[in-house]
Amino acid sequence: MNERSRPWSLRGLVDDLAAGRTTPAAVLQQVRERVTATEQRLRAWVVPPTEVPVEPGSSGSLRGVPLGIKDIIDVAGLPTRCGSGLRGSAGPAEADAAIVAAWRRAGAVPVGKTVTTEFAYFAPGPTDNPAAPGHTPGGSSSGSAAAVAAGHVPLALGSQTAGSVTRPAAFCGVAALVMTHGRFPVDGVTGLAPSLDSHGLFAARVDDVALAFAALTGEPDAGRTDPVPPRLLFRAPDAVDPEMRAALAAARERWVAAGAVVDELPSPELVDALTSAHAVVMAAEAAIERAAEAGRSTELSRPLADLLRRGAATDPADLARARRVAGEGRTRFGELLASYAAIVGPAALGPAPAGSATTGDPVLSRPWQLLGFPALTVPGLAAPDGRPLGVQLIGGPQAETALLRTGAWVEAH
Repeated sequence: MNERSRPWSLRGLVDDLAAGRTTPAAVLQQVRERVTATEQRLRAWVVPPTEVPVEPGSSGSLRGVPLGIKDIIDVAGLPTRCGSGLRGSAGPAEADAAIVAAWRRAGAVPVGKTVTTEFAYFAPGPTDNPAAPGHTPGGSSSGSAAAVAAGHVPLALGSQTAGSVTRPAAFCGVAALVMTHGRFPVDGVTGLAPSLDSHGLFAARVDDVALAFAALTGEPDAGRTDPVPPRLLFRAPDAVDPEMRAALAAARERWVAAGAVVDELPSPELVDALTSAHAVVMAAEAAIERAAEAGRSTELSRPLADLLRRGAATDPADLARARRVAGEGRTRFGELLASYAAIVGPAALGPAPAGSATTGDPVLSRPWQLLGFPALTVPGLAAPDGRPLGVQLIGGPQAETALLRTGAWVEAH
């Protein structure tokens, strides 16, 4: 990574603002300079900070922190185009989405809209990967992950319905949190599958995500605690790439040597069933949620049009069966997570694929997204050629702070 593509420490920026070493106005100017220097190649923004009039932040602990917003999330005064030509003429939103209003109360300042895949599904946008130029940044929260990895902003919002936060974070070498489903309302967000859509955020490191989450929720700052070696449940499916398998094996040895208990995750057949059930639920709900767009399928990408057709043809018995599997999974893995700090495994099958034809496979996130459990991507591993590899930690519902504490320990070891 060159100097211009180094992530920006949120913790360091907040400290500098609090100490008066910089000002919100100076920070905004720095954002605009960073974007101007690299955006022509990166293409992470659809409404860049250079075009957005910015109001000062509130008195919250993140006052003056610039915030990138995925372009399926409403920001008052800015259009929400969802990565789709169908929304190309969309006018400015009249009000902030509920999640944007919550971040404003914490002091963060929205400075622009970041690229998303088409309606947060699979059709890639134009964004490059600053940590691995010429490779996908992942999706669907492509622009938010890339903007943080490039150091444009220290904090950006995403959303996850399958692997739309965990995978881009892994590919771009940054940290990210997917919140428990329903943790915050999704008013003002153009969703894809209501029982799966969850809020997410990106920052440079787990410590930065912990600070942001504490500022948003008022919960303790997990980055300011002294984590102890955790009890972990480990899963590395056969499908992962050799680079990922080797990096995970080495990481597991380090964790055990540092005092962690790392046991194999039981019930692999249930994980497989949850993965399949997620695909059924996602398609069925998307066909309803995006019914208006389905009527204009010739103007959609083939992946999205196929999803909506498949979802509309879902057998109600299959959908009911998928929801029963989800209920079984919540009970089984909820019980396990009462005794373990997290389920740990790869956040993606391997490093970012070359080119822009695909955003990668979300298969490793599907089972946990179906359950609605929080997920944390921990950066720090790398393939032999330097492309980032990320670790995924899954925690129990509403247990984000504890999960962040565990993630800080994993990141340090």
